Amino acid sequence: MEYAIKTIGVLTSGGDAPGMNAAVRAVVRAAIINNIRVKAVFRGYKGLMDDEVQEFTSQDVSGIIQRGGTILKSARSEEFRTQEGRARAYATIKKEKIDALIVIGGDGSFTGARLLAQEYNIPVIGIPGTIDNDLWGTDATIGYDTALNTIMECVDKLRDTGTSHERLFLVEVMGRDAGFLTLSAAIAAGAEAAIIPEKATVAEQLEAAIGHGRRKHKNSSIVLVQEHAIEGGAQAVAKVIEQSHPEYGTRVTILGHLQRGGSPTAYDRILASRLGCAAIQALLDEQRSIMVGVQNSEIVYVPLTQAIKYKKNIKDDKWQALQVLSI
Repeated sequence: MEYAIKTIGVLTSGGDAPGMNAAVRAVVRAAIINNIRVKAVFRGYKGLMDDEVQEFTSQDVSGIIQRGGTILKSARSEEFRTQEGRARAYATIKKEKIDALIVIGGDGSFTGARLLAQEYNIPVIGIPGTIDNDLWGTDATIGYDTALNTIMECVDKLRDTGTSHERLFLVEVMGRDAGFLTLSAAIAAGAEAAIIPEKATVAEQLEAAIGHGRRKHKNSSIVLVQEHAIEGGAQAVAKVIEQSHPEYGTRVTILGHLQRGGSPTAYDRILASRLGCAAIQALLDEQRSIMVGVQNSEIVYVPLTQAIKYKKNIKDDKWQALQVLSI
């Protein structure tokens, strides 16, 4: 059977996330089994503009499912935000005879993909790959589960020191402008509080956390702080505590890029594999400008415009669970 799409391009863009390699592997193998050639684009949109392209076979993605990061590399490109930059990218697409593009990344990557699709009428499929889990239309994004487990393990270790020295630990967690990672990690690690941008003010959240600790006569506490919940992050929160509660021995731990690394969990490997296969199936079904996602464990197809436009909300039951469990 002949397909209109003969060759696809695949790239990873934005921040790296554990499981991206598993998604690349799935895209390549699902394409090849359907007689579609695969052109791997290195360094995201920058590589697409600079024609850093290599044809991939099944062997090229052998032994990568367990690897963190992305073998295709990633880069942020200001130039691609311009029409001139996208024109250069399309020139590469024509030169390499790419009929459709699969983009693995977050909402910034999807915004670029949507513009490219609009301006040059090329089919584009997005696969959500970000530890932030902030994309609307999917219950989970590739890398979120692995990052969550990394944070949990780090907090577990910090708790040992915290109880030994009767200290208050503030742990700064990634998440861009969303608190999904911070809130879930706080529940999983048994933290006393999570300070996130979606809920109340930082002062109110902090006072509630300290109040809980005093009522329980705790000799140590752990509070997770979303990196952009307050300007200055956890360091700024520590200054507030030192001024209002000097009796606490406050310490700040910024996990930083530790959260992006590591071998992906089984969940992320499976999710990435399913979404990679679904992306190819979407092209075979002549879909375009959509994101493949998962809702209630089922594959869904979400228009890129909706995935970018709508804001994903924190689940109230999760927030309430943390309040109950931290008393």
